[in-house]
Amino acid sequence: MKFLLNITGFLYISLLAAAVQADVLRIPISQQGSASIKMPTHGDKQAQVIQQFGEPSKRHASVGQPPISRWDYPGFSVYFEQSTVVNSVQIHQPSASVAP
Repeated sequence: MKFLLNITGFLYISLLAAAVQADVLRIPISQQGSASIKMPTHGDKQAQVIQQFGEPSKRHASVGQPPISRWDYPGFSVYFEQSTVVNSVQIHQPSASVAP
């Protein structure tokens, strides 16, 4: 009886382990975007961003506490906490590769 329970437990664990799988998405560093694009840096103020980059193409309303807002520019977005830049990120541009 004990042997049968051990076999059943082993089979159950084997089936469970086989069912747990995940896919991994790998994006090579060279395909993540151009490192040469100039963007606002952490700590810049909204007035500095407008002076350097002009008016954004779109302003998103503040969300959460502390209030976080986003300005979109062609090629990148800028995130603000109140009026201070907390991060700038490039917008993904799909590569123009030719299909085989």
